[in-house]
Amino acid sequence: MYQNLQECINDLEKHGHLIRIREEVDPYLEMAAIHLKVYEAGGPALLFENVKGSNYQAVSNLFGTMERSKFIFRQTWQSAENVVALRNDPMSALKHPFAHARTALAASKALPLKKSRLPAGFEEITISDLPLIQHWPDDGGAFITLPQVYSEDPDKPGIMNANLGMYRVQLTGNEYELDQEVGLHYQIHRGIGVHQTKANQKGEPLKVSIFVGGPPAHSLSAVMPLPEGLSEMTFAGLLSGRRFRYSYVDGYCISHDADFVITGEIPPGDTKPEGPFGDHLGYYSLIHDFPVMKVHKVYAKQGAIWPFTVVGRPPQEDTSFGALIHELTGDAVKLEIPGVKEVHAVDAAGVHPLLFAIGSERYTPYQKVKQPAELLTIANRILGTGQLSLAKYLFITAEQDKPLDTHKEEEFLTYLLERIDLHRDIHFQTNTTIDTLDYSGTGLNTGSKVVIAAYGDKKRELCQEVPELFKGLQTFQNPRLVMPGVVALEGPSFTSYERAQEEFRAFSETITQNGELPSCPMIVVCDDSEFISKNINNFVWVTFTRSNPSHDMYGVNSFYENKHWGCDNMIIDVRTKPHHAPPLIPDPTVEANIRRLFEKGGSLEDVRLP
Repeated sequence: MYQNLQECINDLEKHGHLIRIREEVDPYLEMAAIHLKVYEAGGPALLFENVKGSNYQAVSNLFGTMERSKFIFRQTWQSAENVVALRNDPMSALKHPFAHARTALAASKALPLKKSRLPAGFEEITISDLPLIQHWPDDGGAFITLPQVYSEDPDKPGIMNANLGMYRVQLTGNEYELDQEVGLHYQIHRGIGVHQTKANQKGEPLKVSIFVGGPPAHSLSAVMPLPEGLSEMTFAGLLSGRRFRYSYVDGYCISHDADFVITGEIPPGDTKPEGPFGDHLGYYSLIHDFPVMKVHKVYAKQGAIWPFTVVGRPPQEDTSFGALIHELTGDAVKLEIPGVKEVHAVDAAGVHPLLFAIGSERYTPYQKVKQPAELLTIANRILGTGQLSLAKYLFITAEQDKPLDTHKEEEFLTYLLERIDLHRDIHFQTNTTIDTLDYSGTGLNTGSKVVIAAYGDKKRELCQEVPELFKGLQTFQNPRLVMPGVVALEGPSFTSYERAQEEFRAFSETITQNGELPSCPMIVVCDDSEFISKNINNFVWVTFTRSNPSHDMYGVNSFYENKHWGCDNMIIDVRTKPHHAPPLIPDPTVEANIRRLFEKGGSLEDVRLP
């Protein structure tokens, strides 16, 4: 396998998975725009040989397709899968070598290897020397998008208790003093957040090292949800087929395999505004105070290459990260949550906002009326597990007469809508936490959740065309069928929740006066019904990123009974609200400028754009 990033690049180029871009490219918007075009086309990895303002090359789209990702890890994939499979005690491969002979051999070769000093070829540089890539027009500055952020537990120092995570790093802009400070964006419950809390309690700064580059396995390790007891550095060695080599300089851990290393410390309570940043939901995450790291030293190895990715409305390159993680962890969620058969974080909806799940329903096998029971217990477990706890919408059901696949989104949602009892099956959790990057809620990291759990015999035939009742309405117009049982309507511009309540009260009365609509259990009110009905990806993206269940779900003939809410038809208001973050829109001038690379004679002339 690869000992460094350069070996990976050479191998990809040799096998037709990489193109070199010879032309000078501006790190301000151009590099990101090129990456986005090539990713959308299913194109190769990109090596930018001539980055304006920097002496270093940059590479992107390494993980742009599953084919290429699996190719990169083809020699060590099976060994890594075997170790992760030992989830209850992954290090038992070392403790019981005869029981897990092959796995033990792989794991023992993966333990981090400490060196006495830096290898030859490392030199000190400054932040200003780096390719300072700004991805979207309204970003606060240049960011590192593939960092490996290393921190150690102040109570248990040492590499085996360290955390390696991928938290975005702002290099320039805002109030940061160039070359002296960088911003770190992470949630307090993450590994580095736990370390920072402990350091704060001691009144000490937290020493942090940011690794960029190195074997691709190191980047993947930084985002892997690893079993307890298996460190990211051990897993990095396992997946790269080469032990993680490191030493300490001035008390900071230095990865010998990284192309770049930034060291520094986070003083207790020191924060500065970070952002905006064009994020993976397809919107900007806005400016908020986050920890600031005082830069100690910056290193680059000889011939260093700067890896980066670009996030935005999914799917993007980070989609492949998710697919790789899913393959490696396999059925881990089944082991963590009894009764779960499948959980799918829907990528097209930005991953965190929407979950589809299949559970078991064994609590009431002899009741004449089938209804969700065990499913609700499972739903609570799902919403209390790791990253799944960030979800806002959880649709869950159980198989009966045929197998289900949550990755067939329209088919799965159709099955559920055919069976849902809207008087019984909608369960809210209000005033709770949601994703920090989600601005549909009532404040930063605050919002609501809803569980929609349906089980039982088929209750309705879903409408296959727009019901006549929706045609000719005054307030809500331009009805479009999104999928069976789901209709989108365009509403007037959102002004306030008080006004919205009046609009939907009148809408409910109109529907009730003119008849019932059991064939249409879900109504979506939006700004552009043509866009939302164009395909399933548009539907799930707009609907579940632009709504907060407690505030934006209404119902025809809605009611409360013993504090439970129900309705005849559920309405989700996904119109843009004043507090929503703006969507990511490419700069048209930049889009025009980069066409030169795709024209005849350009480095990317063979890439066929969609």
